[in-house]
Amino acid sequence: MEVVKVLVVVLLGVIVVSLGKAMFHLSSGPEDSAKTVQALTVRISLSLALFALLFIGWYVGALTPHSGP
Repeated sequence: MEVVKVLVVVLLGVIVVSLGKAMFHLSSGPEDSAKTVQALTVRISLSLALFALLFIGWYVGALTPHSGP
């Protein structure tokens, strides 16, 4: 169960790093547009993987939502 939580945090960190990399290449100029697109593609792929991991973790019971007050 803790492994899933660690994977979620790691994926979130990598997504933020990829977004920062895309922002850096975007601000570098038009010659780095291919690198910007590649970084954003990686971010989207990681976001989809994170969504799938969250859904699978919820389905198998490794992750449970917080109950209300």
